[in-house]
Amino acid sequence: MTMKAAGSPSLLQERRSIAAHVSVYIFVIVPFIALLATIPVAWGWGLRWSDVVLAIAWYVVTFLGITVGYHRYFTHGAFKAKKHIRIALAIAGSMAVHGPIVHWVADHRRHHAFADKEGDPHSPWLFGTTPLGVLHGFWHAHVGWILNRDLTNQTRFAPDLLADRGIRIVHRLFGPLTAATILMPPMIGGLVTWSWRGALTALFWASLVRIALVHHVSWSVNSICHMIGERPFATRDRSANFWPLAILSMGESWHNLHHADPTCARHGVGRGQIDISARFIWLLERLGWVDDVRWPTSRRLSRLTLRRDGEVAQSPVLSIRTTPDIENVRINFDE
Repeated sequence: MTMKAAGSPSLLQERRSIAAHVSVYIFVIVPFIALLATIPVAWGWGLRWSDVVLAIAWYVVTFLGITVGYHRYFTHGAFKAKKHIRIALAIAGSMAVHGPIVHWVADHRRHHAFADKEGDPHSPWLFGTTPLGVLHGFWHAHVGWILNRDLTNQTRFAPDLLADRGIRIVHRLFGPLTAATILMPPMIGGLVTWSWRGALTALFWASLVRIALVHHVSWSVNSICHMIGERPFATRDRSANFWPLAILSMGESWHNLHHADPTCARHGVGRGQIDISARFIWLLERLGWVDDVRWPTSRRLSRLTLRRDGEVAQSPVLSIRTTPDIENVRINFDE
């Protein structure tokens, strides 16, 4: 059934083709099987330093493609980018194997428009608060929703990307980019070690296991970070900060501030809240490749509200290192 809010275009526009849907199952299941096999494989074959270096390098590049590219830039417009950086971020995000860029952005904008209520594609709270409801909700938010064939209405939620010829091309190249993200690590591993075994172990660790880790760490932001953690800022949903995932998620698990202020380029604004994605954006800004970065400032944060002892109180002006203030302008995809 097509979901439609009163007076609004449909949330859904079409269903994923059977071939594409089968590929989704393959790229959910096969990397996960490799993840489960890491201990016996490491015990039996060992783990080369070349595999470790390749896996970490590809993890960082592709994960930043999701966090900085797909998420903070394309979805929320946290900064402006030069054309070559724009395309590079789109390619890096595609190589994380999270789906074509327009699909991803449309899904995430829909998530923010209907966060933790009907219409949200991956809220863990859609099935109640009973133990079985919470378990069902966790599964749905983490991976279950991905296995649904319905696609979010891109015309409604991502018209800007549909109008961009370069992004449409990257979107259509998702298949070849997926092949590249799988085949390039073993090619490099084979050349570095000059052996077929080096290519095979790189395929296992830097392709399959790396893709599985990228998947499950980022999916945990959808599931865990809407169920467990601290909620210092007032939001209309149950987004939370979950510090154990901060480094692996490149700062995405500081999720409460993100939902309180979606266009902010930095999610970890408190003392000790490491946000690798924000530091990467800072580096791009210093290189002159991005500008108009929407950094957190005392003025910007003072517009938010804080929670204290279960109540909402107006936040004081926070003392943090800032850059010049950028007005908080949001793209409105609400009902």
